[in-house]
Formats: sequence, structure tokens, C-alpha cells
Amino acid sequence: MNNKINVADYGNRLRASIGKGVKANLGFRMALGVASAIPVAFATLAAEAAEVQIIPSSPKLGDTISVIVTPDNPGNGGNLQVTSKGKTYPVFPIAPNQYRAFIPTTPLEKHGRKVIRVSGDGETRNLAVWVNNRKFPTQRITLPGKKGGLKLTQHERDRVREFKALVSPQKYWNGSFRRPNNSRISTIYGVRRYYNGVFAQNYYHRGVDYAGGFGSPVVAPAAGRVALVGKESQGFVVHGNVVGIDHGQGVTSIFMHLNRIDVKEGDMVEPGQLIGGIGSTGASTGPHLHWGVYVNGQAVDPVPWRFNEIE
Repeated sequence: MNNKINVADYGNRLRASIGKGVKANLGFRMALGVASAIPVAFATLAAEAAEVQIIPSSPKLGDTISVIVTPDNPGNGGNLQVTSKGKTYPVFPIAPNQYRAFIPTTPLEKHGRKVIRVSGDGETRNLAVWVNNRKFPTQRITLPGKKGGLKLTQHERDRVREFKALVSPQKYWNGSFRRPNNSRISTIYGVRRYYNGVFAQNYYHRGVDYAGGFGSPVVAPAAGRVALVGKESQGFVVHGNVVGIDHGQGVTSIFMHLNRIDVKEGDMVEPGQLIGGIGSTGASTGPHLHWGVYVNGQAVDPVPWRFNEIE
């Protein structure tokens, strides 16, 4: 039996089969949904092997990529590794004999071909996924008076860094996230900025802003554990009064510039539970809520988390 594969020829056949809605199966089954997301190399070929799904099938910059693996042998799940660009991402069970890893994408990386390596039980599969480009607007912000020169205090920097790095084994959220405030969105994710006339290098708006009035309620978008409570009076001079919720498995939410905080560290919160009120503390030009979602330490677009059930 000849196991040699002409990858270019296979790619053409796979594109044709996907266009007709037919699943391809060569060494492992793929449910990728786009012609660009095809295997680029195979370490081994077996009659039966793990099923791998990439969701969304056609991601764009800012999306959270889910890599879902169903091993052929239930005993192989504990050996799974998912890597991309030299970084290994944590893998968690999400159903019987089904595992998931999250790979965040951001506006600071290049769009195009992204290789995801799935390894386990002595087998390695490389998948090429095309990450689509996305245009992000540019904004000019003028911070008045002393706010124009605000810099993170060391205490603020350390606490926020520790919070964003959390990877708890528990999964607290379930289904789509809720809107944390009912006011209009004033600034979308990914905006690049000039602050007081100076372009902010390596910066992008790491969340979504809601333009609510002072004291407008802020609620938890999903279940989780309150892992960060910081106050402007305690040195959170940029974030202002801030709450951070650990949703589990490397997913966290941060809520900035609050005028009040209604929870404490260690509290467990449910979707829709009141956690604070909108304010203008920290580096803020007026009352608003900044909500950011972090996945494995990187700020991703929160909007897909509201409209898709990311498991």
C-alpha cells in the first residue's frame, strides 16, 4: 500500500469535496468548512485517528480560535498538545472524549496562514488555517491635565498581569456571554490610537466601551470568580476602579473605570449579577465602561463571545 501523498493534488480534491459539502477523511477527519484550512503535513497515517475541528472555520484578526479534538482512543486525551508559532496552549476536556484548546488572535499579528499543530499518542498533525485581515479604525484621544501623563503603578501592573495570566482548570461560563451594560457602544475592539497627539505603538483598544451615565449598572456577562478588585485610591491610576472575573480555563473579563464596586475578591458571580457601576476613574475622558475579554493572556474581541456559544 502506497502511503505517499501529493499534498497539492490532495488540496485540490479537498477543495472540490468541501465545495460539495462532503467531509474529507485522510488520516484524520476534518470539519473546517473552508478550503484554506487544509492539512499541510502528516507525521503518520492511520485507518482511524483523532477528529479535529477548527472553529470558526474562517477566523479574522481578533477572533478566538477553538481547536476541538476527539481522540480515536479515549485513553489518549491526556496526552494531547496544541501549539502554534512555538507557543503551547492549555487543553481541557469539554465532553466525554472531547478536548478543546483556545488560540487567541489580535490586531498586532499578521493576517494570513497560521499553522496549528495537534500532537498526541505519538502522532502529530499540522493544520493550516487562514486568518483573515480586518481593518481597525484610528482614533485621536486627548486626556486632560494630569490624566495625559498617567502611567501604570508597579502595584497596578503586577496585579493586572497576574490576573490576565490566570488559567484555572474549572470552566465556569456556559454558553454565550451577556452584554455587561445596556448603553450604546462608543468604541469598538481593536481601535488604534493617538494619545495627546502621539501614536501609541504596539497598542490596540483591548475591549469594548459602553457610554453609560454615572452609576449605570455593570453586570457579569458570564459566571465566574472575582479574581481582581482594584481601586484608584490604592494605586490603580490607569484602570481606575476595576473588577476582574475569572471565567475559567484561561478566559477572563476585566471591567474598568467604575465609580463603585459591588463585589469582593473570591466572590462567585452568575450571569447578570450586579458587580458595579459606570464611572470615569483612571485614564478616562468621561463616564464609560471598558469591558475586555482575555484568552490565554491576550485581549480578543468580546463581541463573538456574546453572539456565539464558545464552549
